[in-house]
Amino acid sequence: MTRAFLISILALACLATPAQAAKVKLKVGIGEQNPTFFDDKRWQSLKTPYVRYVVSWDAMTSAWETAEVDAWMARARRARAKILVTFGHSRQPRKARKLPSRDAFAHQFRLLRRRYPYLRLFQTWNEANHKTQPTRRRPDRVAKYFDSIKRNCPECTVSAPSLLDDRKLLSWIKRFRKVARYRIPIWSIHNHVDANRHRSTLTRKFLAYTKGQLWFTETGGIANRWVDGKRRREYNTRNAGRAIRNVFKLARLSRRVKRVYVYHWLAPQERRPRWDSGLIDPKGKARPSLRILKNELRRAR
Repeated sequence: MTRAFLISILALACLATPAQAAKVKLKVGIGEQNPTFFDDKRWQSLKTPYVRYVVSWDAMTSAWETAEVDAWMARARRARAKILVTFGHSRQPRKARKLPSRDAFAHQFRLLRRRYPYLRLFQTWNEANHKTQPTRRRPDRVAKYFDSIKRNCPECTVSAPSLLDDRKLLSWIKRFRKVARYRIPIWSIHNHVDANRHRSTLTRKFLAYTKGQLWFTETGGIANRWVDGKRRREYNTRNAGRAIRNVFKLARLSRRVKRVYVYHWLAPQERRPRWDSGLIDPKGKARPSLRILKNELRRAR
């Protein structure tokens, strides 16, 4: 009887292991370009070291951009942050609309890795289907960038490009997936529309159309937005708080959602910002959305 009892206990333990392993906690981070936020004790108190940083694809060819990236990376390293780097269009005026060749992108990626060899987490492109990006109509080229990163850094974790939650994203995904030669373990979405309109339509479609992990690499609550000189009244601090709650509801749609990066920490110092989803207002005061984020973080842990 004792032997049979021990065998049954061991069998139950073996069955429990996969279930426990599958119960992975949601990792929550912040997307922020301004490195001063690392010194904010309110961010430090969150005890969530995950951060996302956007670098122009050719930043290493520009002295001022390289200095800017150096400064951000130095602050992040001092804060022991875990950095996700994503690439975007050139910030040099004449090259902003230029689509780099596969080899040009790969060369710039190698320069970045040589300068910051500790980086191990990358996203192929930031909002690749957005109208401001030269990649908007070229998912085939972005697939080659994805392959280049995988080939040049086999030890790195690499996500597919992040996509905005618009109605054409499924066709974009299809074309990207057709060209990419490497397996795509991680997909990324910027689901601002679902989060701020308090729905789940496009996030659900994204989940249904992909496999592997899904990361929300930019999401949050829009507190203030001006378009064509007019303020969008539906975006305010109250709605921003509701949007943060909805972000975590969206994350609970599937166990495949492993990471959430809230954008952003510091509101822009502008009277009429084109985009303001900051958790801290222009005067340095915490918005209600920060309190709600803290509550959701406690729940996620």
